[in-house]
Amino acid sequence: MSISGSGCELVFNDQETRPLQEIERSIIKKFRKQIWKNFITALKNYQLVEEGDKIAVCISGGKDSLLMAKLFQELQRHGQVKFELEFIAMDPGFHDSNRQQLIKNCAHLNIPVQIFESGIFEVVDRIAKEYPCYMCARMRRGSLYKMARSLGCNKMALGHHFSDVIETTMLNVLYAGNFKTMLPKLRSTNFKEIELIRPMYHIHEDDIKKFALYSGINFINCGCVVAAQKTSSKRREIKELIKGLKVTFGDVEKSIFQSANNVNLNAVLGYKQGQTKHFYLDNYESNEEEE
Repeated sequence: MSISGSGCELVFNDQETRPLQEIERSIIKKFRKQIWKNFITALKNYQLVEEGDKIAVCISGGKDSLLMAKLFQELQRHGQVKFELEFIAMDPGFHDSNRQQLIKNCAHLNIPVQIFESGIFEVVDRIAKEYPCYMCARMRRGSLYKMARSLGCNKMALGHHFSDVIETTMLNVLYAGNFKTMLPKLRSTNFKEIELIRPMYHIHEDDIKKFALYSGINFINCGCVVAAQKTSSKRREIKELIKGLKVTFGDVEKSIFQSANNVNLNAVLGYKQGQTKHFYLDNYESNEEEE
């Protein structure tokens, strides 16, 4: 049995697949505190879902995106805000077994997914052989935006979770030399009419894994053989680093997350706002030492 949040290995679950009704009930009951409550908290804190929205829920076939789809269905069933949903899945060049597993899982979970093809894996392997992941991610995102726009959606939901946020922050600090986190919502430069939202922003990956194991479903991953063969995972290294830090500092993830909420611009050497770069000496005379 393997449940993985990174890499491209297949994910198998040796538990018996639970009936749809049990899986849906578990979201509200068994995983209410860890998953449902944190889902609702993110929606409220960042105003992610509003009256009249039409949301494209992007499904990769992994545990994160399929859980997100079920969360939205439960919200539509029990929530007070009225909105529409479109479930979309892009086939970038899956092996047929992965595509069939995606179709099977969506059928079992009663998710009316629309699958469209892009052939991105083939294109990326041709034009970005050494470091394909960045190019693949950009092309996937653009393809999903186009599909969402064609369906008349004003928002597009991705399944990034709390652990993704923490890891992205640390990747930027340690490898890119900047402080930048993954935001709960934003507008695309090329698709300004569509807002990207991340409703699983407060849900921990470990809790998603527990839900995945409980469901008994065999989730697929990114399905990319190219990445598995040609790249090392910096994100995996960051996962291991954070795991090690938690041994001596259990709240390290919370502290990393809060650091993005408590940036003191008077105590940084420089920052960028829009296209303008600021240096701390620009306002040095007006700054006072903090007690």
